[in-house]
Amino acid sequence: MTPTELHDVCLPPEKTTFQKLRQKLSEIFFPDDPLHRFKNQTRVNKIMFALHFVFPVFQWAPSYNFGLLRSDVVSGLTIASLAIPQGISYAKLANLPPVIGLYSSFVPPLIYAVLGSSKHLAVGPVSITSLVMGTMLNDAVSYTLHPVLYLRLAFTATFFAGLFQASLGFLRLGFLIDFLSKATLVGFMAGAAVIVSLQQLKGLLGIVNFTSKMQIIPVLKSVVDQRDEWSWHTIVMGFSFLACLLTTRQIGMRKPKLFWVSAAAPLASVIVSTSLVALFESNLPNIATIGQLDKGLNPPSSNMLYFHEEFLAVAVKTGIVTGLLSLTEGIAVGRTFAALKNYQVDGNKEMIAIGLMNIAGSCSSCYVTTGSFSRSAVNENAGGQTAMSNIVMALTVVVTLLFLMPLFKYTPDLILAAIIVTAVIGLIDYQSALSLWKVDKLDFVACLSSFLGVLFVSVPVGLAMAVGISILKILLNVTRPNTGILGNISGTQIYQDLDRYRDAQRVPSFVILAIEAPIYFANSTYLQERILRWLREEEDRIAANNDSMLKCVIIDMTAVTAIDTSGLAMMNELRKILEYRSLQLVLANPTGSVMEKLHRSNSLESFGSNGLYLTVGEAVANIKLSKQDDPDTPSPSLVHPSPSHDLDTSSRK
Repeated sequence: MTPTELHDVCLPPEKTTFQKLRQKLSEIFFPDDPLHRFKNQTRVNKIMFALHFVFPVFQWAPSYNFGLLRSDVVSGLTIASLAIPQGISYAKLANLPPVIGLYSSFVPPLIYAVLGSSKHLAVGPVSITSLVMGTMLNDAVSYTLHPVLYLRLAFTATFFAGLFQASLGFLRLGFLIDFLSKATLVGFMAGAAVIVSLQQLKGLLGIVNFTSKMQIIPVLKSVVDQRDEWSWHTIVMGFSFLACLLTTRQIGMRKPKLFWVSAAAPLASVIVSTSLVALFESNLPNIATIGQLDKGLNPPSSNMLYFHEEFLAVAVKTGIVTGLLSLTEGIAVGRTFAALKNYQVDGNKEMIAIGLMNIAGSCSSCYVTTGSFSRSAVNENAGGQTAMSNIVMALTVVVTLLFLMPLFKYTPDLILAAIIVTAVIGLIDYQSALSLWKVDKLDFVACLSSFLGVLFVSVPVGLAMAVGISILKILLNVTRPNTGILGNISGTQIYQDLDRYRDAQRVPSFVILAIEAPIYFANSTYLQERILRWLREEEDRIAANNDSMLKCVIIDMTAVTAIDTSGLAMMNELRKILEYRSLQLVLANPTGSVMEKLHRSNSLESFGSNGLYLTVGEAVANIKLSKQDDPDTPSPSLVHPSPSHDLDTSSRK
């Protein structure tokens, strides 16, 4: 047999502990290398880049022109027509005065326009955070019995939400929001959408005494128990407007060029319903209305922030949960439209911008705001080019606050309920749920748990259940990694999983195993037991088929990106077990970090000169050769003498 050409397996270059720590922290907190633009630049350019980095408005403001302004004015007015009725509706969803929803569409968008990096994100209140805030705060303090305390806690929760968001951005801890997986959010949003829609039956049916609970059974029970309060005037008008809004939504979805139909429908519905109630007030006595709203700009609310011990924990908890949800939605929406328009959104900048605008909002009578998917979609379809569209929207809201507030006196509650149902029904993404079932059953379980938890227990518990299942999935993947037996594809040096490739054939006298995960303390015991089980099954197969006796076990380490001391101890123990059974243990293609750990722990020497190879193919060929009775066959060297980044291609025969 002709000796095969072998290649050395190299150690990574020597680095100090400080250098390793610095590199690791850099990869964790600065994967995008945010300061790369500052390299080899003049002082003036560095100052300009610093301004662009801190205030993204300086990136687009110098080149702003009339053409961009015209597009942004049109899109700003369009999203304002959607933001005004939604702001009022979502405030009621959060159990807050309707005017707070309008306040929240004024100050935060102005701050985001200066600090945000997305060109299309439209800022304001959103349904999910409004629902969560209303639910969590009302569980501690009744908004009907203690309206002032409830309002103070809402502002305080907004402050802590902003503080939490900005801290994540400043400390570059955005990876924490990744624990809210897509599966989690699909189930959570669907469950929340169902609960929110059912809660709106109060306004659509004209019920006065309705439950404040947010579980499906109490809500449905309240609908049935209070059927004597149903008002046919309210039912006819409410469901008529709901049907119109849902129809316009379908038109906007099926024909994107007619986006303005669905965008203008909420404001048009408010105007028409308000006019009808005002004209026929005496004939519609049972239709509840918003009532008188005060004119004027946002009053300061910094003096209303509540930092006393009794309810501080509630405000902090509500702030963190709503902050996490709003941050997830805002960044997801921003990245979606950035991908569509071929530009990048800096996740950490977005966290800082959203956090600071909520901190400022908490001091100016606003509650938690973020980027809204529906308004951002309208903004993009209307031709919005820069964050100036948020400024135009905010100025339009200012005009409304200063001059148009008395017009909302006769706005019926039923139209706000219809607007909320229309907005949240889009959160029920059944197609994604079906896709989860087809692709990943555990993801579907997380989705279903979140959905059912929100419906039958509570919004926070449903979210916690989903996050818990997502973390359980991570733990399962870490503690129970995939392993498999590899075979050779005839005529090649390629080795692949026998279960996946029918052309792959077992190599006589060899068991070739692949481990597809880092080897840590959490999975080292499992891996040892699983490898021994593979060997037992292979020995049983050999005995049944009278095949060649096992002589060598090769572990393909290509996918083992890291190993700790428990993993090293497991490998050494496994080697001893196999030696006792007259089997040789061989490692193929260990990564740099694994090689370094093997070297520093003195494990390499125990594997011997034939225990380490660059590829599975070289290992099989050379071990076959060395097993022959040829005393002149040299053994390969173990480690290349000089460290290198690359695998040395010099032969070792």
